[in-house]
Amino acid sequence: MFDHLLIPLDGSRLAESVLPAAGAIARRFGSAVTLLHVVERTPPDEVHGEPHLTTVAEAEAYLAEVAVREFPSGAATTHVHAPDETDVAESIALHADELRAALIVLCTHGQGGARELIYGSVAQQVLSHGSVPVLLVRPGPEAQAFTCGRVLVPLDGSAPSEAALPPAEALARAFGGRLHLLTVVPTVATVSSDRAPAALFLPIATAVALDLEEEETRLYLDGLAARLRQDALTAEAEVGRGDPAWEVAAAADRLGADLMVMATHGRSGMSAVWAGSVAIRIMARCRRPMLLVRAPGAPDNL
Repeated sequence: MFDHLLIPLDGSRLAESVLPAAGAIARRFGSAVTLLHVVERTPPDEVHGEPHLTTVAEAEAYLAEVAVREFPSGAATTHVHAPDETDVAESIALHADELRAALIVLCTHGQGGARELIYGSVAQQVLSHGSVPVLLVRPGPEAQAFTCGRVLVPLDGSAPSEAALPPAEALARAFGGRLHLLTVVPTVATVSSDRAPAALFLPIATAVALDLEEEETRLYLDGLAARLRQDALTAEAEVGRGDPAWEVAAAADRLGADLMVMATHGRSGMSAVWAGSVAIRIMARCRRPMLLVRAPGAPDNL
């Protein structure tokens, strides 16, 4: 499934935080690797406190050194895109399609807060421009010791959200890990904005409807987990209650999840805020590696 990895690097040690994760996946799947740098038309002098790559020659030399250092088996090739791009995220997505990459491995700088929530991370923007799954890795101990012993898969009960299952299954199988399926049913106090009027004026009826939704969700998840176990995977299911973004992030910490795999509609920027995207809110709260899969039917270039 992950036969070709695309790894965009900006020349900083922070961006290189993805290399242990990419290396672990490449070894498990026998993947080819392409290291990519997109030379910006007007690059800054520094990136994360380090001199930025400003020319094609600098970028080629840098990527060649990383390829030899991190992939001594020769699995990695390099590609530098000349400085005619103004949208780096779009360029990464286009290269992924052109090179037929199966996975983009990206570093997020993990600043969090309102700016990331409003404007979205580069990873979310890359996902909004293309269809290739994105593994998002934040610098830290989790990045250095990447594994998939426990894979958390949040589902919202819809068929599009199940797009996360095939890559989660593949990674759990390759790493000998277990899957934990989770759906969070809101409470009356945490329903989304489209259901808020009903919760306000009909709180008892809304509470009953949500309790029934919890029972139906449990049956749905138990069925999925049983199917996974029939396929020789270790899988368990859980239904949470409350705010989905908070509960999913809390479950990741409680379970000690090594990786979260989740489908997303690929929205970034203000559209994600107004749509109340759960995925981008989880991204803002969770420091663990996240694999984002574009849900079927997601609109382009939002």
